Amino acid sequence: MGTSDARWAGPGPTSPEEMIAEARKAFFVMFTLLAVVWLVQLANAADHYALSRHHAVVSGDVGTLPDILLAPLLHWNWAHIESNSGPLFVFGFLAAYRGVLRFLALTLLIAVSSGAVVWFFEKGDVATVGASGLIFGYFGYVVVRGLFDRHLIDTLIGIVMGASFAYLLTVAVPGTPGVSWLGHLGGLLGGLLGAWLLRTRHPRTDTPRVPTGTPPPPRAALHKELDDLGLL
Repeated sequence: MGTSDARWAGPGPTSPEEMIAEARKAFFVMFTLLAVVWLVQLANAADHYALSRHHAVVSGDVGTLPDILLAPLLHWNWAHIESNSGPLFVFGFLAAYRGVLRFLALTLLIAVSSGAVVWFFEKGDVATVGASGLIFGYFGYVVVRGLFDRHLIDTLIGIVMGASFAYLLTVAVPGTPGVSWLGHLGGLLGGLLGAWLLRTRHPRTDTPRVPTGTPPPPRAALHKELDDLGLL
């Protein structure tokens, strides 16, 4: 990933107008993604879930490696997709509202990390599909993004989301029955890694030398404090 490319790791939207525009884009991106997932589900269910059987990720099966990118769009039944849809939209929107291009790179990273962990470490011939790996990846990204970006609002969002949905981590530990905890764990790790790789780079600016003991101008000091808090 070109993490030094400003398109992926630039400062992102800063003015209220830019943030509103990006939030609007994020809404439509997530609406479109969810619509695609449900359209695939309709086709999948009509064919007795042949798509899920043929394109699931199976540990050690080289032929299923390309399916790592397709498996997040597939589900095993209606209850499966219904339980994933709400969290997918909420966490996906929060991950995307600071920049859609960055979000697309993040989604690719999470899909690969979640699928790769399943492919390498799952035991037996377990076939894994579902968007929950993406959900856990977006969750991890949202929780820590503000810390890496040094952005107060995103940090507060991360604290609230982390405190409200910490119970999700109980299905990312070994022994959780009926779910792919490895896929959840792989997605979570991908989201945390993405928060660091796609973090905002704050350019270093040279400041003029001032005599020792000279206090900075009040306006400059306030500006620096607001910038450090992520409010500028």
